[in-house]
Amino acid sequence: MAPTPAAAPPATAPPAAPLADPRFRRLLGAGWAALPAAVRQRFGKRLGPGQSANYAGEVVLCRMNLAGWLLAQAARLIGAPLPLDRGGGVAAVVSVTEDGASGGQVWTRVYARARGFPQVIHSAKRFAGPTGLEEYLGGGVAIALGVSPIAGGIRFASDHYVLLLGGRRLRLPALLSPGRLTIDHVDCGDGSFLFSLALHHPLLGELIHLISRFHDMKETSHD
Repeated sequence: MAPTPAAAPPATAPPAAPLADPRFRRLLGAGWAALPAAVRQRFGKRLGPGQSANYAGEVVLCRMNLAGWLLAQAARLIGAPLPLDRGGGVAAVVSVTEDGASGGQVWTRVYARARGFPQVIHSAKRFAGPTGLEEYLGGGVAIALGVSPIAGGIRFASDHYVLLLGGRRLRLPALLSPGRLTIDHVDCGDGSFLFSLALHHPLLGELIHLISRFHDMKETSHD
C-alpha cells in the first residue's frame, strides 16, 4: 500500500507592505522632492497595526557640559528623554510604531550603557499644534517642532516648549526653556544614516550633542 503523502504546510501570507504616508511630505512641502530617495522612503511610509520599522547602530559620541548633564538627570522625572551618559561606542536601536491614540508615531530608542541596563527613551510624534508637529516626551511636556530639508536629509528644530496640563496647552516662556533643540537625520547611502541631537542654551552654551549612526533593518510584522 502506497504511503499517504504528507500534507503541505499551510501557506503563510507575506507581511503587508507599509502604506504610503503623506504626513511628513505635507510638512516639508516643495522641499520633499529634494530629499534623497532613502529619506523619502523612511519618512513616507505608514505602518499598519502590528508593524514596526527598526534601525540598529551605535552611538558615535555624546558630549555634554555640566549643565547638560544636570538637565539630563533632572529629566528622569518625565521619563529620561535625554541621553544620560557621555562617551560613545555603545549599541543603539530605534523602533517606530504607529500611535493609534493620537494618529502619530511612537519612537522607542534603546541606548546601551557602559554599566547597568540600557537606557530606554520613549517619545511620540504627533501631527498637531501650531507648527503641525510636536514631540511628546512624557510628564505633560511636549516640543513644537519645525521641519525643514537640509543637505542629505531633514532637520527638526524646536519652535517652543509646551506644558500639557488638564487639557490646556501652556507655552513655556523662552527664558524658562532648556534651549534650542535640533535633530538631524542625514542619509549616508548604503542604507545608513546619521542621527544627531544638539541642545544649545543662549547663556550656558552647548548642553548636549549626540551623534549616532544607524542602518535600515527589515520591517517586522506581528500577528
